[in-house]
Amino acid sequence: MALDGITIACMANELQEKTVGGRIAKIAQPEADELLLTIKTREGSHRLLLSASASLPLVYLTDGNKPGPMTAPNFCMLLRKHINGGRILSVTQPSLERILRFEIEHLDEMGDLCRKYLIVEIMGKHSNIIFCTDTDQIIDSIKHVSAQMSSVREVLPGRNYFIPDTQEKADPLTITEEAFTGLVGKKAAKLSKALYTSLTGLSPVAAEEICAQASLDSDRAASSCDEEMLIHLYRTFVRFLAPVRTGGCTPTIYYDGKAPVEFSCLPLTIYDHYRKETFGSVSQVLERYYAEKNTLTRIRQKSSDLRRIVQTALERNVKKYDLQAKQLKDTEKREKYRVYGELINTYGYGVEPGSRSFVALNYYTGENITIPLDPQIPVQEKAKKYFDKYGKLKRTCEAVTALLKETGAEIEHLRSVQTALDIALQEEDLVQIKEELMESGYIRKRNPGNRRPKITSRPFHYVSSDGFHIYVGKNNLQNDELTFQTARGNDWWFHAKGAPGSHVIVQTNGEELPDRTFEEAARLAAYYSGSRGADKVEIDYVERKHVRKPNGSRPGFVVYYTNYSMMIDSDISGIRQL
Repeated sequence: MALDGITIACMANELQEKTVGGRIAKIAQPEADELLLTIKTREGSHRLLLSASASLPLVYLTDGNKPGPMTAPNFCMLLRKHINGGRILSVTQPSLERILRFEIEHLDEMGDLCRKYLIVEIMGKHSNIIFCTDTDQIIDSIKHVSAQMSSVREVLPGRNYFIPDTQEKADPLTITEEAFTGLVGKKAAKLSKALYTSLTGLSPVAAEEICAQASLDSDRAASSCDEEMLIHLYRTFVRFLAPVRTGGCTPTIYYDGKAPVEFSCLPLTIYDHYRKETFGSVSQVLERYYAEKNTLTRIRQKSSDLRRIVQTALERNVKKYDLQAKQLKDTEKREKYRVYGELINTYGYGVEPGSRSFVALNYYTGENITIPLDPQIPVQEKAKKYFDKYGKLKRTCEAVTALLKETGAEIEHLRSVQTALDIALQEEDLVQIKEELMESGYIRKRNPGNRRPKITSRPFHYVSSDGFHIYVGKNNLQNDELTFQTARGNDWWFHAKGAPGSHVIVQTNGEELPDRTFEEAARLAAYYSGSRGADKVEIDYVERKHVRKPNGSRPGFVVYYTNYSMMIDSDISGIRQL
């Protein structure tokens, strides 16, 4: 649901429960825009991460630690001077804004008790951590914002702190029914957009969920809704936010297979078709979600060069295939020229010199056809020209057919490499893909003196509900190794039909497989294929002894002539991975 006001509200409740009354024992600034506070409470110590990163602002409790620089930055030194050893009195959120306000009690230079505020603003590229007096005067901030940088608000020492109110949004926790219907109903934008642009702290996902729970089309214009619809929407909206008021959040991550799709602190019915995992705290959700997201993002960045090489080669081959297919289509009329030549040789003796055409009976079809002639060329010579043209087109057809088959195999291979890049989760998974591209000539081969990299990537390993071991190849080289070296003849082999994907092997150990294991293996084959996400995927499965690899074929390419098939979805959430 993004780090919206609802998530911040749940985080505020969590921090209020776990950190209030605790003392700040340590302050570190591991990054230029990030703080790590160690808070000691009666229950134990907590580490609180505060990040004002423009790309990924975050607030959560963590067990992890990050080393700080040898010399602490000025902002960190300032905080240590003022609030190191200070006690957290409260953690609040103004309205439903993406802001957390830490009230901290500490001793000043004279030994007197005083209060300061540490304000964390989670606002995308405008995120900031601001340190203020008890009268809301800015002492300092982790990011300075001058008048040249922002016409809305300066964030500089000595300035007064305030929350900019430029969008005229209402507080979702206090808005009345009358104000809600008047504010939302007057907007011409679609209903979901009218919600999140009218109310503080609502994300587009939350707005879509409210519309879905109210059974209203989120794409319809808000101004087209009558009063009854708007009242119903308001009451749904109040019910949706009820857990925020009571502190009854249910932090959840929604997964598409193993990839995190979205997180939320409130139930989202629009993501019911995804697998969901519920956590005990908002901090656990944020730490897990962004760690997994970062893993996928990082591997995407690492594989970007390989993806570009594969995509360029694929586009080139697709263009080549289309051109060759057009050339092949042009050769379809070759038989016509052969017939023309034969009919001229059969009936051409009676044709007058200088004729532009003549009509003859086509003895293949029993119908008369008109054969074009060149008045400047003798009839028998024209027959030879037709035969020459037929021969040329025939040779072209044979050559282009072979080329078309070769180009099609190349496209199929490149698409399988693309799928392998999508499957890759770790950097070592890319090593074999790079080796394959080298062998195929898409990447320049390493110099003879350079050592071949060590292959550490291994196939995915799952266990079916019935206890059978299932292995899934991550790339074409692994697929070949898994199918023809690891698997035995009576093991079962699975693959998505008509789509690039992994070879899936179920080890039988001489036993008969239950239906449930067949279905789970098929789901894995569907998930680790180019058809991932489809409602139904056709899966071919056969005993391994019936799978063959043609001589000289590309990595991952196999043939089989007898097989079973089933239609299955690509949901692997219930299959245990080792």
